[in-house]
Amino acid sequence: MTLDALRRPLSSLRVSVTDRCNLRCAYCMPEEDYGWLPSREILSFEELDAVVGAFCALGVDRVRLTGGEPLVRKQLSTLVKLLAARPQITDLALTTNGVLLAEQAQALREAGLHRITVSLDTLDPKRFAALTRRDQHAQVLEGIAAARFPKGLKIDTVVMRGVNDDELVPLLELAASHSAELRFIEYMDVGGATRWSRDQVVSRAELLQKLGSHYGKIDSLVTESRAPAERFRLPDGRTFGIIASTTAPFCRSCDRSRVTADGKWFTCLYAEQGIDLKGPLRRAEPLGPLLTSGWSARADRGAEVRLALHRQRAALKTAGQLRADPHLEMHTRGG
Repeated sequence: MTLDALRRPLSSLRVSVTDRCNLRCAYCMPEEDYGWLPSREILSFEELDAVVGAFCALGVDRVRLTGGEPLVRKQLSTLVKLLAARPQITDLALTTNGVLLAEQAQALREAGLHRITVSLDTLDPKRFAALTRRDQHAQVLEGIAAARFPKGLKIDTVVMRGVNDDELVPLLELAASHSAELRFIEYMDVGGATRWSRDQVVSRAELLQKLGSHYGKIDSLVTESRAPAERFRLPDGRTFGIIASTTAPFCRSCDRSRVTADGKWFTCLYAEQGIDLKGPLRRAEPLGPLLTSGWSARADRGAEVRLALHRQRAALKTAGQLRADPHLEMHTRGG
């Protein structure tokens, strides 16, 4: 087992397969136009598989494909099939906005994808269009209906005050109708969230209060999982999760790192700099020593550092800073 400076294991990897996205969600990509990574810099499926293999050799057993929107990458099921063949990977997942999922779900399932997470922030088509600047709400719902995978479906909702915090109960009911577990995510000040403010964050405590006032007593479920969500149980036995990265960071147990589509390795979502893997990979140099040294030196506590700013906390980066370095964008390094 490879441990970092705070004794956290290297066990979970998020792989961004593209920086492109077909939505423009206000909390992630508020601008209409972006500078994209050059096509020649994007790793091929074979290269991505080789990178994942190097991580697996050091203990990674959970891999999640992300983006941007991963399903805009053509023939993604080809990569899924390569990764599913690796016996070290016990959990192979994908996060998607769901727009293209209905047409690709069968191919992904047949390729060996274990489970899937669909992002959905509202049940109101007009609100969806305002949030994403795209009129594709119906396609997302079709994707959710088609998301039948061996290890199940999760639905992620970023909760923003005055935007969708009045839809907590309806979203939970939708998830139940698809046998899915809903995860509420606190609005985070990362990447392209240039319009972030503390006032828009609905905290874990407030989420539980709102849900408890409707459903009754909510119990916390204690698990040994390193997953980012804390899980809770409603009186009727249904479960849901809350990812409270903004107000209650879980840095001390975080075992996740991220590789961008062009081979930059980030050991924290808030990290300023990444480690280049593409160069060594294309020079046929072993990645193991680079990964071992990079992880062993890791002492990142990005969300805890942000929390300590208290009232001085504002958006992490300006639009100008993001244009100067696209690797700072959430849609580039993956969520």
